[in-house]
Amino acid sequence: MNETPLLELRNITKSFGSVEALTDVDFEVRNGEVMALVGDNGAGKSTLIKCVAGAHSPDSGEILFEGKEVHIHSPKDAAKLGIEVVYQDLALCDNLDVVQNMYLGREEHDVLQRLKEPIMEQRTAETLKSLAVTTIRSVRQPVATLSGGQRQSVAVAKAVQWNSKLVILDEPTAALGVAQTEQVLELVRRLAEQGLAVVIISHNLHDIFETATRITVLRLGRNVGVYERAKTTQQEVVEAITAGVPTKVSGIPAPAVGATA
Repeated sequence: MNETPLLELRNITKSFGSVEALTDVDFEVRNGEVMALVGDNGAGKSTLIKCVAGAHSPDSGEILFEGKEVHIHSPKDAAKLGIEVVYQDLALCDNLDVVQNMYLGREEHDVLQRLKEPIMEQRTAETLKSLAVTTIRSVRQPVATLSGGQRQSVAVAKAVQWNSKLVILDEPTAALGVAQTEQVLELVRRLAEQGLAVVIISHNLHDIFETATRITVLRLGRNVGVYERAKTTQQEVVEAITAGVPTKVSGIPAPAVGATA
């Protein structure tokens, strides 16, 4: 795994009126790594991810991608860098089939503006095969007929199909059964094995400890610590989520007990 972060956020601050959602937050993820982002409701997880995805612009701080400072003003800017986000609602259209969902808004046309259906079908099948998604009977199957785990697989495949380098998954196992959850977690591990950087946001610590390499904890919009999955416990992470002390006070870094910088 490359030690240089693919994505690095430094001192990100974001306010909504008088409410400071993020205060001097640092965050990083490397290629081939699953970085978990955890925290209670209101910790700032979604706001941080939206700053990366281009939905929000931070008030201050730096965003570095592949070692260079970047400015992400829209989801299109994020996509150009290779950043794809799979939100909890998946953003799939039930009335369309798998291929149509995979290419929604990015359809391929010939010179007469006719859809290149065979090419889109082939690339969709190849992407699903590369992720070892074998439970979908046909790429022409309507998304409305798919299970929760299959829908999540399609959403993830849609994200990685466009030469993405960083995939962010927001609550990927929410409302899934045991078998479907394991299917999605295996997919997350496979993304990291293929060299992609993966960020997973989840309230389910069991899923986090099944997949994550490292765990970043936020509390009340501030960093509490970064924990090596192999060197920590669920109890330690829960304590950080509920009662963790910020690692920065008045912008001055301070080491977090039991955590790595």
